[in-house]
Amino acid sequence: MFKSIVALSLLSISLVAGDYTMAEKVIVKKSTRMLYLSAGGEIYRRFHVSLGAMPIGPKEIEGDMRTPEGTYSLDYRQKSNLYNKSIHISYPNKKDKAKAKELKAKAGGMIMIHGTPSNWALSPLGDWMPILMDWTEGCIALSNDDMEEVWNMTKNGTPIYIIP
Repeated sequence: MFKSIVALSLLSISLVAGDYTMAEKVIVKKSTRMLYLSAGGEIYRRFHVSLGAMPIGPKEIEGDMRTPEGTYSLDYRQKSNLYNKSIHISYPNKKDKAKAKELKAKAGGMIMIHGTPSNWALSPLGDWMPILMDWTEGCIALSNDDMEEVWNMTKNGTPIYIIP
């Protein structure tokens, strides 16, 4: 019994100490402006997001200000002077490239999940100000605090499903 109590105490300490449940998949539902982290078939964390300035419909060509829709993966991450931290999404996939080619245009790229510019924290609403509107060029933006959590709870190779 003593060992069980000690084990429970250690478990509680490790959870408080900052252990994170790693996401098995990321889901972005554009219509609700939400990003969900899922593991074991259950959604365990949700975050409010901003999308591209033209949020309705899938990204088709470079510069259309839309956030892609489809299945991708988180393929690399970087710290950004402008957007705090960012995680790259593997857009465009084969389907996206074919659509852009059909439209005689480039599909674009550099679609990221990222935080907000640090100087926006000076507004009365803090870095939540941009979460109240869609403002990116097609990326998925979170508050910097939320981005920190997503950064810590995902790894490269995690699938991301972006749905309307």
